Amino acid sequence: MKVVILAGGKGSRLLEYTKKIPKPMVPVKKKPILIHIMKHYAKFGFKDFIIATGFKHEFIKRYFIKRIKDWNVKVINTGINTLTGGRIKRLKKILNNEKFFLTYGDGVSNVNLKKLLNFHNSSNCQATLTAVRPPARFGAIKIENDKVSVFREKSSLDTGWINGGFFIFEPQIFKYLKSDKTILEQEPLTILGKKGNLKAFKHYGFWQCMDTIRDKEILEKAKEVK
Repeated sequence: MKVVILAGGKGSRLLEYTKKIPKPMVPVKKKPILIHIMKHYAKFGFKDFIIATGFKHEFIKRYFIKRIKDWNVKVINTGINTLTGGRIKRLKKILNNEKFFLTYGDGVSNVNLKKLLNFHNSSNCQATLTAVRPPARFGAIKIENDKVSVFREKSSLDTGWINGGFFIFEPQIFKYLKSDKTILEQEPLTILGKKGNLKAFKHYGFWQCMDTIRDKEILEKAKEVK
C-alpha cells in the first residue's frame, strides 16, 4: 500500500531554517522530520513512498538518491504553488486506482497504522483521518462568581479533537479534487463528511506537528522521537 507524503509547502513560520532547506528536511534529532515520519510507516511494513514536493523540490530529490535501499521512494514535483488537494490530484495515475495512506511532511506520531488500516477497512467509508487532541498551550480555569473553582495545568483535555493527518483514502477521493487550487481540508473533506463518508480514528498517544520554532523544540525533547 502506497504512502503519500505532502512535502511541498514553504514553511514560512520556520524561516530560520526554510530559507535554505524545505520544511520536511528541517532536522529533528539530527534527522529530517520527513525521515522520522517515513521510519514510522516502515516500522509497520509500509515502505512504498511517494513524496509530493514543490518548494525546493531538487533538495529533497537529491537527498533520496542512493539512500535507504529497502524503501521504494518516488519524489514527484507537484508544483510550487499547488495546494494540498491539487498535489494529490497530480498523483492520480501513479496511485493506480488503489487506496493509499496520506500524511503531512511536518507531523510525527506513534499512531498504530495497522489499527488505523483495520478501522478504515471495517468502516466502509471513502476516507479516514486520524483525530488527535494536542496539549493546550495554557492551563485552564473555571470561574464562578469571580472565584476560581477549578485550576488545571495545560492538558489535552482542554482542547478538542483536530485533524492530525495520517489519512487513508479510497480512490473515490479524486472525484472531489478539481484542480491545483483545491484545498483537501476544505471542500473535499467537508463534502465527504456531509455524505457520511469520512471517519475519524481517535489517537490518544503522541502527536506533534512542526509549524513553529516552539514546535521544533518540543519534538527535540520528545522521547517518542528517536
